[in-house]
Amino acid sequence: MNGPPVPRGVGGELAIEDAQTIRRATTAATLGNIASWYDFGLYSYLAAVALDQVFFPDAGEWAAVLTLGTFAAAFAVRPLGGVIFGPLGDRIGRTRVLATTILLMSIATALLGVVPGYGAIGIAAPVLVLFIRMLQGFAAGGEYTGALTLIAEYAPDRRRGFLGSWLEFGTLVGYTLGAGVSAVLVAVLPEEDLLAWGWRLPFLLALPLGVVGIYLRLRLEETPAFRQLMERSPAMATMALRRVFQILLTRCRSAALVAGGLIVAWNTTNYVLTNYVPTYLTRTLPGHGQIGASGALSASLQVLVMLAMLCAIAFVGKLSDRIGRKPILLTGSISLIALGLPAVWLLRAGLPGQLLGLLIMGFALLCFAAVTPSTLPALFPTFVRYGSLSIIFNVFVSAFAGTAPTIIGVAVTTTGNLDWPGYYLIGAGAVGLLSTLLIGEPAGRALKGAAPLTSSADLPAPPLSPDGIPMENPHRS
Repeated sequence: MNGPPVPRGVGGELAIEDAQTIRRATTAATLGNIASWYDFGLYSYLAAVALDQVFFPDAGEWAAVLTLGTFAAAFAVRPLGGVIFGPLGDRIGRTRVLATTILLMSIATALLGVVPGYGAIGIAAPVLVLFIRMLQGFAAGGEYTGALTLIAEYAPDRRRGFLGSWLEFGTLVGYTLGAGVSAVLVAVLPEEDLLAWGWRLPFLLALPLGVVGIYLRLRLEETPAFRQLMERSPAMATMALRRVFQILLTRCRSAALVAGGLIVAWNTTNYVLTNYVPTYLTRTLPGHGQIGASGALSASLQVLVMLAMLCAIAFVGKLSDRIGRKPILLTGSISLIALGLPAVWLLRAGLPGQLLGLLIMGFALLCFAAVTPSTLPALFPTFVRYGSLSIIFNVFVSAFAGTAPTIIGVAVTTTGNLDWPGYYLIGAGAVGLLSTLLIGEPAGRALKGAAPLTSSADLPAPPLSPDGIPMENPHRS
């Protein structure tokens, strides 16, 4: 064989994927993620300015807590969605499962936009919201980890950090879109109109966004790693769910614990920033005689922080391909430990302090969001990657991160201590620090169970004949 030696891995010789296909896969995962997290995050942005009054008008100071509790209910069923969708994606493929999850998510979000308020149907209104939020959580159980697996398995080894960061770019766009639409509605509509019908409009926008995501995902082929698996071991398509758990608890136990720690650190920071802080600024601080913020100002500050993260996230992902994932994860963890409480104190210092506090939280979140999507898939082999990530991600998020806004809200309401968000951030940083120290550096390496992967765009151009025609094998006569 002529030319440089070909790297070899578990799957055999170097695998080459068409550059256009890689771009299309990254776009499909990213746009689908925009739709999904617009849907999932929208509830939190409207919780403190409309939903608590629409669905819990008689709850007094506990209205915000009950609204956040309904948000947390979605996390109760996320593990169930992970258990069903994840292993199914390891058997029938990633793309079909991802089309299903985004369809369910979009339908559930649109349904939220047509639920009558408490004044119309009484207690049935919050019960219906609870059911719909649980449907959203069920779909989310397979959505994010599936998209994460899809991008990781399509990404060339040397660019996995950069391409993986685009998944979180989509998450941030989704959250920013939700916050932006909410801010516009709060700013332009009188409170009476907002409570009567205006809050419904953002939820109804979910359907067209979801249709675009479904279309793009259904056009994709399966990932290179999954195709290699099916060629080597087609019997994997019939693996029982019990076997997935057995492998996870025996062969992947250490990886599962480390992954769980990173997930807790990352998502606790995320949900404190995006789901609790809006309520903290608009309801909690004014209720304790502190300087807070209006609903419109709070949403606008969130948008500014998200836009700053959007500008930086792809750069940080690309940086991780050069210097490794661990230095960036360590930076985020140490930032939470050192600056978690000061960031919360700044939220009580008026507008300049609120912006700076949010930026500190956003910086720590950026460090996790930019590189964790490319770090987690590298911990598990192809034949249980989607299932393992779905189970672990959703169990740890549901138990420790998604419940954070509700627990913090209860703690602040019962104790009167406004520092609880900072305590949570410090704890998240400590967990992230320990987990990062325990992982090996995955940057630049092939995924477990797959051949080394590169893009056709990264291959050297073939030599040309005297007539300018590319020569596929120039050493043969």
